[in-house]
Amino acid sequence: MPLTTTGTQSHPLSLADQAFLQLQDRLIFLDIPPGMPLNEARLAQELHVGRTPLREAIKRLESEHLVVTYPRRGTFATTVDITALSEISQVREVLEPLAARLAAERRGGGARPQLEELRERMAAQGSGPLGRDEALRWDIRIHRAIYLASGNSHLQVTLERYSNLATRIWCVVADRLPELQEHISVHDALLTAVLEGDAEQAGTIMFHHVRDFETHIRQVL
Repeated sequence: MPLTTTGTQSHPLSLADQAFLQLQDRLIFLDIPPGMPLNEARLAQELHVGRTPLREAIKRLESEHLVVTYPRRGTFATTVDITALSEISQVREVLEPLAARLAAERRGGGARPQLEELRERMAAQGSGPLGRDEALRWDIRIHRAIYLASGNSHLQVTLERYSNLATRIWCVVADRLPELQEHISVHDALLTAVLEGDAEQAGTIMFHHVRDFETHIRQVL
């Protein structure tokens, strides 16, 4: 089964939701390159949605700072602002450990089956090398599951936004990062701490995980 970055919704998705998630994925992983214009007619055809749900999705993407619309010019994928790395990391270093602690206190809550599945799939993956895209998708999928497991919807929405922006920066430099496998392998200990209810350990692992993310990127800038 392919590893996707969606799947945290527990209710049926509207066409606008489906378009949003698919476009978000393309924008985060730079499948739609920064600065590229969005052709609504082509996207509506590719995503099998009408213009109305597509435009609803694009409005949501604007609020996520993934696209920008200029009057009489159209809508474009935003550029990747690497200079924002410090500010993004400052927020994540505070809120990501909080999400991990809350998730551990709830032992995953309603997201526990998802966390268990992710840990099992990581174990099945073994220690073999991961490709760039696969490693990035593992990272964002596990982080999103922990945000969901925190049980705080406001925290979840906030962290998803900052995680998306951080992932775009990571995608820009990923080919120069040799530590991807090590970065991803930390997730096994993180998931175990959450599932076993060790809030302190979960928070500590997440803090260093986020801090290491910034350190690795700065080493290649």
